[in-house]
Amino acid sequence: MKKYLEASPESGKKFYMDYLNKGKIIMLNLLKFHLEADYTDFDELKPKSKISGEEAYELYMENTLPELKNIGSKIIYYGKSTNFLIGPAYEKWDAILLVEHESIEKFMTFSQSKVYLNNVGHRMAGLADSRLLPTTEIHNN
Repeated sequence: MKKYLEASPESGKKFYMDYLNKGKIIMLNLLKFHLEADYTDFDELKPKSKISGEEAYELYMENTLPELKNIGSKIIYYGKSTNFLIGPAYEKWDAILLVEHESIEKFMTFSQSKVYLNNVGHRMAGLADSRLLPTTEIHNN
């Protein structure tokens, strides 16, 4: 089964074009953690003892949150998840994260920052699978 941990060049370009000059975006993250973090490709970040995927993701969050706040973005919600009330029973996610960015430019600033790039290995080691859905608010006038 295919895992989704990073944007493809095509989806990244489409995302940028679709959300350029749209203002605030909310990123919906669906997260599935490894039972044990997999630091195979991130030896330089590997903790001295084994940790769970969720603990690795927490390291990513702790290390990048100051940078996220520095550019004016914020976490709206981060919580645990179990089964869908409406949705396929086979699809399960461990956590949901909602992050608000003032603009796509702010999101890109964060995703290209040294702080993010130096810590994204914790995210990758922690996640077994993920989804990232950008959204904009619907305005009813």
